[in-house]
Formats: sequence, C-alpha cells, structure tokens
Amino acid sequence: MSQANCSDKIKTYNMRTRKQKIILTLSILSVIFVLAITGVYIFRDALLQKAIVKVKEKMDQDYDSNFTVKLAKFNGLTGVELKDVVLKPKHADTLFRIESMKTTVNFWHLFTGNVQLGSLDAKNGYVQLVRNANGRNFDAFLPKKKETTSDEKTNYAELAYRILTNALNLVPTDMKLENLSLKMDDMGKKAQLNLKTLTLEDKQLETAIQVQTNTFTQRWKIKGFADPRNKQADIRFFNIDTGRIKVPYFDERYNLTAGFDSIRLNVENIDMDGDELHIDGFTSIANLHVNHEKIASKDVVINNARFDYHFLFGESFIAIDSSSTVLLNKMKFNPYVEYNNEKDKIYKLKIALPRMKAQDFIESLPEGLFTHFEGMEAEGTFDYRLDFEYNKDRPNDLVFESKLNKENLKILKYGEADLNKLNGSFVYRAMINGKPQRPILVGPGNPNYAPLSEITPYLRKSVLTTEDPSFFSHHGFINQAFKQSIIKNIKTRKFSRGASTISMQLIKNVFLTREKTLSRKLEEILLVYVMENNRIISKERMLEVYFNIIEWGPNVYGIGEAAHFYFQKSPSQLSLNECLYLANIIPSPRKFMYQFNDEGNLRNFAVNRDKMVRNIMLRRGIITSEDTIYELPIMVSGAARSFIRTKVVKDSTAVDSTSIEEFNF
Repeated sequence: MSQANCSDKIKTYNMRTRKQKIILTLSILSVIFVLAITGVYIFRDALLQKAIVKVKEKMDQDYDSNFTVKLAKFNGLTGVELKDVVLKPKHADTLFRIESMKTTVNFWHLFTGNVQLGSLDAKNGYVQLVRNANGRNFDAFLPKKKETTSDEKTNYAELAYRILTNALNLVPTDMKLENLSLKMDDMGKKAQLNLKTLTLEDKQLETAIQVQTNTFTQRWKIKGFADPRNKQADIRFFNIDTGRIKVPYFDERYNLTAGFDSIRLNVENIDMDGDELHIDGFTSIANLHVNHEKIASKDVVINNARFDYHFLFGESFIAIDSSSTVLLNKMKFNPYVEYNNEKDKIYKLKIALPRMKAQDFIESLPEGLFTHFEGMEAEGTFDYRLDFEYNKDRPNDLVFESKLNKENLKILKYGEADLNKLNGSFVYRAMINGKPQRPILVGPGNPNYAPLSEITPYLRKSVLTTEDPSFFSHHGFINQAFKQSIIKNIKTRKFSRGASTISMQLIKNVFLTREKTLSRKLEEILLVYVMENNRIISKERMLEVYFNIIEWGPNVYGIGEAAHFYFQKSPSQLSLNECLYLANIIPSPRKFMYQFNDEGNLRNFAVNRDKMVRNIMLRRGIITSEDTIYELPIMVSGAARSFIRTKVVKDSTAVDSTSIEEFNF
C-alpha cells in the first residue's frame, strides 16, 4: 500500500471518529435534557405547591394577609391552572379574588430568568380597594420608602426599561377575560369598573366595560392594536352610549368633574439605545371638559389636543425631548422638560412656540379658561420662548426668562374685557366675598373723583415706593419679583407670595373677580400684557384710575373719599406723613383701626414702618430732607376716628362688621 493511500485512510478514520463523538455527545445531551424535562414534569406539581406555600408565608409574614388557592395544577408542559385564588388582609376587606385562571408560560424564557406569559384565560374576579374608619385594605402593599445613602443613585434608564420589559412580558399575546371588576370604596364614595369582556387575539384588542358610581352609569369600549412582545400599541378609548365619557370617583372625592369623547394612545417604539431609553408615540383627546372651583368658574373645554412625545431616560435624568410637539386646537409648540440629579437636583422647562397668527392663538385658548378673550379679534403674528430652570439645592440661582417677539400685532376687537373703557368714565363695583359693592363712578361726574394733577405728589411717590417702584419703566411685570415669587412659592409648596404690579392690580380690580382660580390668574397675565404692550392706556391714566378705585378703608373707595374719611382734606392737601400712612394701609385697608392705640395715636410698629418707607424715599432721592421738616404725627379727624377704640369712648368694644359696611359716602 502506498504511503499516500495510508494517509487518506487515516484522515477518513479520524473524520468518522469526530462525527461519531459529536453524535454521541448530542445523544447524551438529548438524553440528559429529556431526563431533566421528565424530572421537572414528574415533580412540577410538588414544586408548584411548594411555591404556593412560599407565597402564603410571605403574605402572612410581610403583609399580614392570608393567601389561599383552592386548586393549582399544571396543564400540559407550560400551562398552569388556578381556581378560587384569594388575597385578604387579616384585619381588612378582601383585596383580590378570582374564580378561575389559566395561563401558559414561554418555556425558553424561563431559562433566562424571565417570566413571559403566552396566554391568559380568566373569569369571575375582582380587585377591591377600600378605605373606611378602620383604615385602608391595601396599605401593607404600598411601596416602602427605602433608606439610601448619599452615594446611592438610581439609574433611571435601566430602572424604566426593566419595569417596562417585565410588565410587558406579563401581558399575554393571547388573552380572554370575562367578568372582572375593579371596585373602589372611599368612605362611601364608590366606583366600580366591570370588565365584561376583554380579548386579545392576533394583536387585536377589544373590551367592553361597564362603569357604575354613586352618580352615573356608563358603558365604555377600548379597541385597537396591541403587540406586547414588540412593545407597540395603538388603542382608542370611547363611550358606547351617547355623550362624553365621565371620569369616575374624582367628582365625589375631589369635586372635579371631567369628561371626553375619546382618547387615543399610540406607542411606536420602546428602545434601549446605549445608556439611554427612548419611548416614542403620541396621545390625543377629543372634546375634553373639566370643571373644578380652583380651575375656573365654568367648564373648561379643549376641543382637540395631541401630544407627540419622545421620552428620554438616562443614567441621571428623565426628560421630554424638544422634538416632542403639543397641538392645542390651532396652537402648536415644542416643550422640553427635564429632571436631572447628576450633581444637584435640577428641574428644567423650556417652551418654544413658533411664529403663529395672533387670531389663531386667541381661537386656540381653551373655552371657559379665558372668558374675557372670547370674541376678541387681532391681526399680526408672534412667537414665544420660555426658559425656566430651578436648582433645588441652590434655589436662588433660579432662571426665568420669557420672551415674546411680535410683528404688526394689533387688537381689532375686544372681547368681554374692553380695556379701552379705562380711557373714559365708567362705573366700578368692587367684589368682596363674591358680593358686588356699591357702584362708584370713575370720572368727573363723581364729586369725589380726583384727577392725577389734583393728587399731591407725596401720595404718588409713597404709593409707588410701597406698591410698584418701577411702574413707569416696566411693561406690566417685574422679572426679578416674579423670580422671588416663584422661589417662595416652591419652597412653601403653595401660592404664598405674589408679584403684583399696579398694572396687575388694576386689571384684577376692574375686569376680574377676586376668586383664586387658575383661570383668573392666567387671564390677569394675558390682559396685563395686552394693555401694557399695545399702548392702549397711558401710564399716567392707569395710575389715575388706580388711585380712584382701590379700597382705602371699610366701604371707602378712591383717594377722594379716603382723604376726607381720615383727615377731612382734599387729596391735594395731604401731608407727607399722611401719605405714608395711606400708602401703607393699602394691603389691609379694612383693618386700619388696629394700627392705633387707645389714645388714638399710631402704634410704634406703624410709626416705624412709615419711617422706613420715608427713609427709602430719601435714599432714592424721591424726596429731600426739606420735605420732612415740620412733619406732625398722624391725627385722624374724619369719620375714620369712630372706628378707633379710644378711652374717651364709653363703649370700647370693636365696631362690628355691620356698622363698617353701613359707612357710606
């Protein structure tokens, strides 16, 4: 045999040997796998029962609750069937109960540690949330606040992706639910959502829901596309019956009524790209109605709204990217919102409103939220930018920049608030506790009316110093005051400080009510901007009207009445000290009497307050030292003296509110 032939035979033998080894290895692995599966199959019921026992122990020890399952068994290789599953806190109402549930689990995902449901068939069950005199039946299951060190930080991208992935894995690709309910009972305020049917088949979702509360009954439907494995959805929520969908529970719990024709939710993409999580899609709502006493006095209506969102999650931030857009009727803008805790805790808000027609903006304002603008007509265009940044660790570094660029902007027709009326005579009625006060004619026809030229310069200077030092230079708003107001309100977590200018006070008094609503504040801001930036009224006229309408005491309106009420003088005859006093009682004019002692003289705190304002005016050069020569103490000689408790008055009790209201010019 030749050497070549021998070599070929050896190679052939080695190849056969390797193939045989591979086949043998695969055969052994197959046997082991079959044995393992067989072992799992043989002992799986025991493992299932052991798992249920562990759940029972955990519910008992960690949540003081009883967890029971009447029947638990496997169906096939990956199916599980449970019957009569109950979770009940030991000292409260049942939290969860379901009569029958069948599900299958993706077998291969179990090897990676992920639980992914393939199908779910459940019927006859409920989740019940109860709050009564004994407490809440779900308190034990609320997340506990974890103690963290200053070095521990949450990776928002990883956390959000993990939560979303695990949640979507628990959504079956095929599902059939029947007669399941969510019940809520909050101290007798009840709402129940009955899921009559829900089917998810071939990525098509359809439900039928009946809603029952103490105040209404409705039938809802959710229908659309849902693909939990590819993290995509496009579903629509609407009412089967006529009329809007009503939001349950909130009407009784928070006195908030809300409704809408339909909502659409679209999720196009959930993707982990490097260290960032991206979530893209859109949501829209049609014919939204909202009513609450803190929002507006009537229904607020948004006909059409859409939010095309691009959420970003990073290691140390959560953001709505500026590529997102908000469409509100005809108005479209790009928001940017971010929370970042990489170093400090920083909150950012940016809004970019591209150039648009002024009339489109007016017509896009939500109905009921800007009632004084309804019917207004304008021409021209504008664009707007807002830049807000708040550092919780360094609050005084707050950034607040607001800029509006207008082009040929002009008001053609006023709405309910005709700002032009301030240029002539008109009747003013103050509102106190929702009740209109006596009518005041603001104009020469009123004998107490005081033109600006007949008001002593001391009063003008004093009031501007205390109320609005930059009145003649600003355009309705003082940015620094706004910043300080925002800082204070954020720190106190309430609207504890305002930033009102005389322009804002004028608009608020003449055109708006005293109600503390979001609507009134927004209207105030817009009306002030329109008045100050369209040269409708001169600054001098604004100040003149202001002096003639503001309250200076109980049922005392305008400086003409006030000068006689306190000092039996005309506004042109008031001394510097008298003007300082009048300027300082503007914030609380109906309580002026408490600034006097039982001898009828100003108390020390009031004297020192007036001196402080006088010294400010001296430092600023508003008055000179000669103005302070021969100044006498305040001597109230007018009708106001009857409201001051003095020793010479036999009945020293405080004058009641009825007598105060009866004082009339």
